[in-house]
Amino acid sequence: MDIFSLISGFGNTFWVVIAFVVALSIIVAIHEYGHYIVGRWSGIGADVFSLGFGPVLWSRHDRHGTKWQIAAIPLGGYVKFKGDANAASGKDGEAMSAMSERERRQTMHGAPLWARAATIAAGPLFNFILSTLVFAAVFLSRGEVGDSLTVGKMHSLPPASYGLQTGDEITSIAGLANPGFADPKAFESFVDGIPLVQPLDYGVLRGGDRLTVTGPYLYPPLVLHLAPRSAAYEIGMEIGDVITAIDGRAITGFSELKEAVESGAGKPLLLTVWRDGQELDFALTPRRADEPQPEGGFKTFWRIGIGGGLAFEPATETPGVGAALWGGLAQTGVIIKGSVSGLYHMVTGAISTCNLSGPVGIAQTSGAMASQGAQSFIWFIAVLSAAIGMLNLFPIPMLDGGHLVFLAYEALAGRPPNDAVVRVLMTAGLVIVLSLMTFGLTNDLFCP
Repeated sequence: MDIFSLISGFGNTFWVVIAFVVALSIIVAIHEYGHYIVGRWSGIGADVFSLGFGPVLWSRHDRHGTKWQIAAIPLGGYVKFKGDANAASGKDGEAMSAMSERERRQTMHGAPLWARAATIAAGPLFNFILSTLVFAAVFLSRGEVGDSLTVGKMHSLPPASYGLQTGDEITSIAGLANPGFADPKAFESFVDGIPLVQPLDYGVLRGGDRLTVTGPYLYPPLVLHLAPRSAAYEIGMEIGDVITAIDGRAITGFSELKEAVESGAGKPLLLTVWRDGQELDFALTPRRADEPQPEGGFKTFWRIGIGGGLAFEPATETPGVGAALWGGLAQTGVIIKGSVSGLYHMVTGAISTCNLSGPVGIAQTSGAMASQGAQSFIWFIAVLSAAIGMLNLFPIPMLDGGHLVFLAYEALAGRPPNDAVVRVLMTAGLVIVLSLMTFGLTNDLFCP
């Protein structure tokens, strides 16, 4: 039994914390390693590479003189470069004044401007690289659906006595010709035309023969995705559940569930669910959700946290490495764009500030994603890595973006900013960061 099975089985606070620490440690390690390795390539030496803060649990020195350590508080990490006074990269003026010209070149504060800028920018860049590679790896493992619609694996659905089989290439449903995925608009029109009844007659190609077999509605009310911390998640619904009725009214398609949730404007719903041959009842209340739109901006919907899909897993083909990497890069861009847009709309008051989560919310999401399996957890790490990389580029002193602003000033003014001014700004930056963390924690505790 692995950790993901344990989380799924127990779902308690201990395993939520473990999932959060694992996710954060991976992201921080990659981020700080970006600073470290690019600094080393640029001629800047590091005294300490620390994963965590506080008392040191383990350490060793490498041949470059860097002390690698794991500390007791696993809520971050840092690289202390030569010439730094502390983990926040403050300048140790006394130590710097006693160094030779060659030694000063090996410090963060005595290195050329280009070397310092590259070292600072490398942290967020490595976060983006991690996200891109993870997304690409997931795309490679999942595969991509071809133009035709072919059954890969049937989902378990009531009454589970359909004639549709793995390997069937679907040519028609209910007498409507299947245009395939090559033309998205034509496929959407095809789906809209399928009657909301079951069983349905499917025209299929099977082993070179054209057959007519029975099958379920193409998009049944089947739970294939479950959003962490959502109404459905918190009442114990599970992936694989099939919703058969809403408030006693039988439903056939996922669209009927979506319509009932959105039109109810927050009205409580009683869902009848089929799970492994048993019928269960769940009462839940939809929640308001601010969702990004393709054309930009956000729109408010009512949601219960359930995502659906086809009645079967479609057969897939393994994409090329180049296509997977491009898809990973595009997905990373989507995360960055969505994060920036979300923060902007919260600041302007267009959407609720409850969309900003703090450490408790992130930890709960970590545990929820881990409970849904290794792939979901790894995907979440990639999403969080991209968001953290983007946040670190904000022009706030204490963050990488703030340090880059100081370097930009130096490039324009021809001299570094005054040390005393930098110390004041760094303190202000610390206050801002701690205030944002406190605000996020307040949201975790008091937002619905």
